[in-house]
Amino acid sequence: MKKAERYKAVLEHFRKNMPNAETELTYSNPYELLVAVILSAQCTDKRVNLVTPALFDAYPNPESLAKAEPEDVFPLIRSISYPNNKAKHLVGMGRTLLETFQGEIPSEVKDLQKLPGVGRKTANVIASVVFDKPAMAVDTHVFRVSKRLGLTRGAKNPLETEKQLVKNIPEEEIHVAHHWLILHGRYVCTARSPKCETCALSAYCAYYSRLEKRRKTVENSKQ
Repeated sequence: MKKAERYKAVLEHFRKNMPNAETELTYSNPYELLVAVILSAQCTDKRVNLVTPALFDAYPNPESLAKAEPEDVFPLIRSISYPNNKAKHLVGMGRTLLETFQGEIPSEVKDLQKLPGVGRKTANVIASVVFDKPAMAVDTHVFRVSKRLGLTRGAKNPLETEKQLVKNIPEEEIHVAHHWLILHGRYVCTARSPKCETCALSAYCAYYSRLEKRRKTVENSKQ
């Protein structure tokens, strides 16, 4: 299957079956989403959602977070992965927001990356979710799913994956395509034991095609 045909089939499937895909992180404003995404690095959204209510109660805005010390934040996020580093990042993020951006969440990826704890992936999430910008955040799910499906080829890191996806997905759909790929990876195309036999995309999937070829080769060798 040609690349253009695969993209067309995959995107049409998602448009039909996941038209309103969105983040599973719980938040009520851009500041809360930024905090949640920083916490979500190498941690599940479910775990983050258990922690953030108390955190948001204690630090409801950048001003209150900027006044805190990492040791104040740590107890509230101790069940999150890497709590020491993330407590430092959150306090630093609050202070940088006040000092550099007057307490407002910036909309540009390059500006977001100036905040402690915010790498390119996190910046792309905020830019796409909050500001509907054509930014493709590549996490482990997006990296894995896009490679398995055959949407990307030879991409060795998230940035290479991001560039290939942005090049081939309509600009107006990039912000939602990020969620399509994440949710597909989270619930269907899982890292271990992907649900290929029940996946609606198996007919267009390069990974499944290779599995089928190997299976047929093995069957033929037994005859």
